[in-house]
Amino acid sequence: MSTTAKVSARQRIESILDDNSFVEIGALVKARSTDFNIKTNDTPSDGVITGYGIVNGKLVYIYSQDASVIGGSVGEMHAKKIVNLYNMAMKTGAPVIGLVDSTGLRLQEAVDGLNAFGEIYLKQAMASGVIPMITAVFGSCGGGLSVVSSMGDFTFMEGEKAELFVNSPNAINENRKEVCDSASAKFQSESGTVDFVGTESEIFEEIRDLVSILPSNNEKADYEEECEDDLNRACEGMENCVEDTLIAISNISDNGYVFEVKKAYAPEMLTAFIKVNGATVGVVANRTKVYDDDMNVAAEYEAKLTVGGCKKAAEFVEFCDAFGIAILTLTNVDGFKATMCQEKHGAKATAKLVYAFANATVPKVNILIGNAMGSAYVAMNSKAIGADVVYAWPTAKVGMMDAKSAVQIMYADEIEKADDASVIINEKTKEYNELQSNVMSAAARGYVDSIIEPVDTRKYVIGAFEMLYTKYENRPGKKHGTV
Repeated sequence: MSTTAKVSARQRIESILDDNSFVEIGALVKARSTDFNIKTNDTPSDGVITGYGIVNGKLVYIYSQDASVIGGSVGEMHAKKIVNLYNMAMKTGAPVIGLVDSTGLRLQEAVDGLNAFGEIYLKQAMASGVIPMITAVFGSCGGGLSVVSSMGDFTFMEGEKAELFVNSPNAINENRKEVCDSASAKFQSESGTVDFVGTESEIFEEIRDLVSILPSNNEKADYEEECEDDLNRACEGMENCVEDTLIAISNISDNGYVFEVKKAYAPEMLTAFIKVNGATVGVVANRTKVYDDDMNVAAEYEAKLTVGGCKKAAEFVEFCDAFGIAILTLTNVDGFKATMCQEKHGAKATAKLVYAFANATVPKVNILIGNAMGSAYVAMNSKAIGADVVYAWPTAKVGMMDAKSAVQIMYADEIEKADDASVIINEKTKEYNELQSNVMSAAARGYVDSIIEPVDTRKYVIGAFEMLYTKYENRPGKKHGTV
């Protein structure tokens, strides 16, 4: 039995929903199988409580596995209750929240249990991009159940007791807990499987917050609210936020609101939701430094695209596009991370990022805040792949590559023959910067729409999204892309 069984499945539901709003569905359902001495009167609700309720005034459907009933294991009737919940959620256009605490497949039901997993997978596949799906792992979530959590849009995980795994850690050679616990929240969040890690109470609050800022479905824009912040507020000190873009987006957002996604995974690529004039906006931003609360540097990263960063951003952009959430990017990138490991998957990961931005039809705004170099810049929501509006700060640099590197390639022969190579390098680097890397050159060619002062960033972002509010874009008829 789960170590978290002392926290009842019903208590978890009540901790997320508004007071007295929960209505249970299927409370009398019990297991049908009596093999191996499973008695129907021993399986109340067949180990999962299902129903609907309200979160900050919004309808949600919710299920919570009961680890005190056969370990919360998934059997035929258990799965049917969850499938029924998805059917109702898609009919009414409301999110589904799953609270996982289970030993996994109910072995006593064998092929019926396997089929049960498949039925849940199918409904999740049908619901993907139609309604938001949120999963929170509080106890064990292993084997086929880990697929259920990963087919959702956002996964929360309790930091101390919860376990999430495909293969049990003791089934993996040399996987010792004291070295690397592959089922732990730390491991799964750093690998990108889990979006948020925290205590149970923190998870309850974050789920309520997330539900509040997301649309209920792909056709209803009910995630907008009245803006109480000054629409013309100046972003003081914004020019100092090139490195830590979390600070930058908090300056842009209404009242500094930021909801970061996948914080522990590929931290050099920031993905988060903010509020702009009351509307939820998805942000993708390069990040080279992290400052703590005392403004000390807590971490540093190269201004490079990485495999993890590209995957993280691509998934986030696809979610935003599916639910009609506008996208803002802050670009500060000068190339691709150069390691053998990155090289194995770099091209494909970058292709997925390019496709995600190019395929998205929601309003897209890009701000060049630092370097915007080479193909890495093109992949970061550039005008070339479909950004509707591109702004740049005066200090931004746009070009093929770093000026000094370009000069060393272009003038290799002259440099080699020169008595003092540094003179030629410095002279040509200055010339290249003026002709090619200067943001004015990009603006003159229409690749940048306007050069704006950092202090005015919020005003320009609000104006751009207001202008793009009614954007509609036709695309070639096809079933779906294959990138």
